[in-house]
Amino acid sequence: MNPTSNILERIYQNSKQHPNGVFTRLYRYLLREDIYFMAYQKLYANKGSVTKGTDNDTADGFGKDYVNELIEELRNGIYRPKPVRRKYIQKKNKKLRPLGIPSFRDKLLQEAIRMILEVIYEPLFYDQSHGFRPERSCHTALTQIKRDFVGVKWFIEGDIKGCFDNINHSVLLSELESKIKDSKFINIIRMFLKAGYVEDFTYHGTISGTPQGGVISPVLANIYLHGLDRKIMELKEQFDQPQSRSQTPEYCRLHNKKIRLKKKIEATEGEEREKLLEDLKELDKQMLKTPAKCEDDKKIVYCRYADDFLIGVCGDKSDCEKLKSVLKMFLEKEYSLELSEEKTHITHSAEKVRFLGYDVAVRRSQKVKRKSNGVKQRTLNYTVELTVPLEDKVTRYLFENSIVKQKDNGTLWPISVSHLRYLSEVDIVRKFDAQFRGICNYYRMAANYSRLIYFQYLMEYSCLKTLASKHDSTLKKTRTKYRVKEGWGIPYSTKEGEKIARISKLSDCKNGKLCIDRDPWVYRPIKKHDLTIWSRLETKQCELCRTHSDHCKVYHAGSMKQLNSNTEWGKQMISMRRKSLVVCDKCYEMIHSGV
Repeated sequence: MNPTSNILERIYQNSKQHPNGVFTRLYRYLLREDIYFMAYQKLYANKGSVTKGTDNDTADGFGKDYVNELIEELRNGIYRPKPVRRKYIQKKNKKLRPLGIPSFRDKLLQEAIRMILEVIYEPLFYDQSHGFRPERSCHTALTQIKRDFVGVKWFIEGDIKGCFDNINHSVLLSELESKIKDSKFINIIRMFLKAGYVEDFTYHGTISGTPQGGVISPVLANIYLHGLDRKIMELKEQFDQPQSRSQTPEYCRLHNKKIRLKKKIEATEGEEREKLLEDLKELDKQMLKTPAKCEDDKKIVYCRYADDFLIGVCGDKSDCEKLKSVLKMFLEKEYSLELSEEKTHITHSAEKVRFLGYDVAVRRSQKVKRKSNGVKQRTLNYTVELTVPLEDKVTRYLFENSIVKQKDNGTLWPISVSHLRYLSEVDIVRKFDAQFRGICNYYRMAANYSRLIYFQYLMEYSCLKTLASKHDSTLKKTRTKYRVKEGWGIPYSTKEGEKIARISKLSDCKNGKLCIDRDPWVYRPIKKHDLTIWSRLETKQCELCRTHSDHCKVYHAGSMKQLNSNTEWGKQMISMRRKSLVVCDKCYEMIHSGV
């Protein structure tokens, strides 16, 4: 039988070559065993794989019998997804975001559906969309802004109010049906949308929105918002106008004058030549002060990450207001979505706007640099500048994590973090280092990245004070105690040898590799030998008692830390360095009985 991964590759190629084509008979791929092993391979390593939904079903207990039972329900048309368990997570503005936790069986089927939808829609999505897509990230969105937003005069900051909670099911299903002519496949997605949620032991139905926390939600949201991308691209085609001429008449006049002056200099000598060279210098200065670009062109550039988007406009403010009004009416009429008035602003590009945690602006700089060929040029003028919002992001982060306190004169002072003192010395350093690298890795594209050197100092000395507090010592004694080559650190032993835990340097993060999208994204088939769980189950041998069994299943521990080295299965999993163990029914019952 042809592996499902090869079929998915063929679907991807068809979608890429025939953008207006439709797909039929997709439901039959959900009745293939190997697609669920591919899905399990992607899910089981996540922490959420052992989180219970409204039932006790988790990644633990997965096996061929588990898959065949799910396939039989789908084949007989009796499969029904369970409602999700709702919990709330706090956002930075102290508001609560609802999160749905599905049953693992539903996650498994959603992942199989997601893989099919991904290969159909990824070739169709625009390059301007970056959220929840393979091999794309916030950094790829910011890279696009830095490249495409050069010279824009206005920004339109876009934010859709409660986007994921207000997705219209009818519109979403219509979008899917325009591409997928398979009622059974569409009906499964419809059931997930309508499954509802349980909160405080009470069932609630869902009439709109995608199931947040569900595996399928991100791709469904991108399919829904693809209509917004399409609309903006249509508006771009109508709005864009090229320049009437490449350079301004004033600059051309000075440039022609310079050419004539150079010819005169070549033909003259003595004092007259020296005078003409002085005139040439003055002319160069005048040219560097004169606008060179003819700014009568019009264009729209666009970037979206999930429900946040940024539009750059070369034109008048009235053009921006008209564009904002058109988008607002379009979203309300066609997609039942509302632009957030408090977060959707029109801003001049010389002023900073906040997008994906960065401050974005277009420079107005007359600073002149000499290029490698000797030509002087205003290299920074109208280029995009990305900067770290130090006060709003970095300083607030330090206060929220009790790393600093503020003196009366306003300066920040590093302090010990009392709740970390119970950790080992190595874990304390690793904790601080992870926090430091997290901030620095994210903001390494910033033009003012070097200003994080003060952040490095505060993190390093807060870490030292925490270590000193742990041992009731002083900072000076602690630094002396842990002094190593090139600063200080905590030595520790591993199987590979002696290592040192230390706080990273700013340059270490700056030189790290950015996540850059591959253009175009290509589906890569999963080979059978890459499906490790499938290969292990195919042996039909219990990895604990070594007996042969046709009904082996996977025992799945939440993490390696939870394993008990005093048990036989704990020793076996630690030696294998795996948090999963393929066992027979007898051993599975023994493990769960705690014998």
